[in-house]
Amino acid sequence: MAIREKPYRSRAWFDTPELYGWLRQAAFRAQGFGEPAYEGRPLIGICNSWSELTHCNAHLRQLAEAVKRGVWQAGGFPLEFPVMSLGEYNMRPTTMLYRNLMSMDVEESITANPLDGVVLLGGCDKTTPALLMGAASADVPAIIVTGGPQLKGNWRGEELGSCTDCRRYHQELRAERITEEDWAELQSCIVRSPGHCMVMGTASTMAAVSEALGMALPGNAAIPAVDSRRLQLSEAAGRQIIRLVEQGLRPSDILTPTAFDNAIRTLHAVGGSTNAIVHLVAIAGRVGIDLPLSRFDDLSRTTPFILNLKPSGEFLMEDFYYAGGVPALLGAMAPLLDLEAKTVTGDSLGDSIAGAQSHNPALIRSLDEPLDAEGGLAVLRGSLAPDGAIIKPTAASPDLLQHRGRAVVFEDHDDMDRRIDDPDLDVRPDDVLVMRNAGPLGGPGMPEWGFLPLPKKLLQQGIRDMVRISDARMSGTAFGTVVVHATPESAAGGPLAAVRNGDVIELNVPERRLDLLVEPAEMARRLAAAPRPPAPYRRGYGWLFTQHILQADKGCDFDFLRAEALHAE
Repeated sequence: MAIREKPYRSRAWFDTPELYGWLRQAAFRAQGFGEPAYEGRPLIGICNSWSELTHCNAHLRQLAEAVKRGVWQAGGFPLEFPVMSLGEYNMRPTTMLYRNLMSMDVEESITANPLDGVVLLGGCDKTTPALLMGAASADVPAIIVTGGPQLKGNWRGEELGSCTDCRRYHQELRAERITEEDWAELQSCIVRSPGHCMVMGTASTMAAVSEALGMALPGNAAIPAVDSRRLQLSEAAGRQIIRLVEQGLRPSDILTPTAFDNAIRTLHAVGGSTNAIVHLVAIAGRVGIDLPLSRFDDLSRTTPFILNLKPSGEFLMEDFYYAGGVPALLGAMAPLLDLEAKTVTGDSLGDSIAGAQSHNPALIRSLDEPLDAEGGLAVLRGSLAPDGAIIKPTAASPDLLQHRGRAVVFEDHDDMDRRIDDPDLDVRPDDVLVMRNAGPLGGPGMPEWGFLPLPKKLLQQGIRDMVRISDARMSGTAFGTVVVHATPESAAGGPLAAVRNGDVIELNVPERRLDLLVEPAEMARRLAAAPRPPAPYRRGYGWLFTQHILQADKGCDFDFLRAEALHAE
């Protein structure tokens, strides 16, 4: 360990002639801490997004206790503090509306307090990126520990993954292929432990890319939430944060352009969530790195898809852990990675994964025998999405990746809900379902509405996929030929606002094209006449959101939180 030359950051709160320096230490005594507990020790914050409203994170208090043990063992003084918690199931209209608010909570809680280092505890979809965004902006030594995936579900002998299989069976319920009694029984089988979704949804994806970024200890992503080894890893993080403080290794030292390339390649290799693109762009923006969508697509072309996990494959996160987890995956990808990138281990990425092996070649494939020669995500551009849109080809129907069809347009989510099961809806299997007014401004908050339900009358005919397009996001657990993040969004005057029923839309994923086959002059005329939706908020955080939110290609962060805002006139 390097010899520390400068005093701990926390000493600025205590080594001061003002009265509060004395009172701060008196306050420690009020909590029962004697002077040996804190004197001369680095003060480590445990930033906890625990909440009973966020079931994915409901077990994080236990992990916090394990982190504390590690901090004490290594000679530090741990203090736990709460931050906003974002739960996908309960928050309306979407947790994405509040990701930036949570990141501000994290940043300000770190910078305002006498913390020398911080261990970040998250798990549910938006908590992990919000923690990383806030820590990147605060730039105090930090390690993220995620809560881990749930145990596998099981119903009538079939292994289930939430919520990929709940979406699949919900289609079967609407098609009247299973009964209400079946559906009720399934509810008690699919989520059977604390932790986040156990498919390669957004939570699992962000945990995996956190390892690839170098911000999490090796093995963090895949250990099941209730496995004792997650407590052991949490304890190890408590010890390791002390080493980072002594070395002065900060997020800005780790979050480099090559680290983001490693993360993007990992995202493609695992067939990860479309949401991860938005989050990685936002995290990069906090450290002054411009991460254009073109970089994601360039790396997709040269990164094989090798992880056989739902929703793009067969297995679940618990199986991934037994197969070797992210270290084994990164080992299989080693020729594509910058192995010199720094990590929170204090060593390079190459050193951190040295010796990792895959124990299930059917789950973690080799680069020579991938599931697909290209990565799990693709960036589309064209007249319908000039600034980009995203599709997950690995979870789509191959026969729909090149497709022309009539547009069936829904003005917003409520319109879609009202009409999607109307037996008189003019819709055919080869049509393209389009929903607008669901982006950052239109949603508001860009909800996970992109997985448009198929019309009931088509489900009853046996149809299980159609091309669907929106400016919304899609849950990482979802599947199908779904195009999301169409940018600019319709509420900001984007081309989706010009689509009319019966227009022909062309999707060509191999050529990365998404076009509305309407003459440019006619599109311009329609856009000029298109009404803008009313402002959804007139006060408070919602108003702040609508005034400063960036579009999806810029990570949906606030303009004033990106690093370049520090240098603006």
